[in-house]
Amino acid sequence: MATISRKFKDISLSFVRNPVTNDIISLNDADAIKKSVTNLVRTRIGERFYNRYLGTRVYDSLFEQQDAGNAYVFQDEIKTLLKNFEPRIVNSIVLVTYPEDTNELYITIEYDIVGLPVPTQTIDFILQPTRI
Repeated sequence: MATISRKFKDISLSFVRNPVTNDIISLNDADAIKKSVTNLVRTRIGERFYNRYLGTRVYDSLFEQQDAGNAYVFQDEIKTLLKNFEPRIVNSIVLVTYPEDTNELYITIEYDIVGLPVPTQTIDFILQPTRI
């Protein structure tokens, strides 16, 4: 028997005001979870107060020599992070790839949302080193 969940709602981190209600814009359901997953992956370990274990070492590795072993370690690290800190998703599949001769990192995450009758969600993003 499938369980139906209540609606998921998060605030937008852009802190833009709704022109009608003058309140902070909110994200609902799949959009809220997508933003949460992206924020978790982009968070460095030790960056958040009171939870020094939340985050990944992905950004710290962008200037290192990349190989298939590193990609596997990051896939496992991201999958564990999502399992521990995002209880609204299940069946997460993470794919990390490094293109030749670049310091970019391609991350693809697929997951199912608990209790919502929506298809499997996919997030694709590229991490690039930014030094000034």
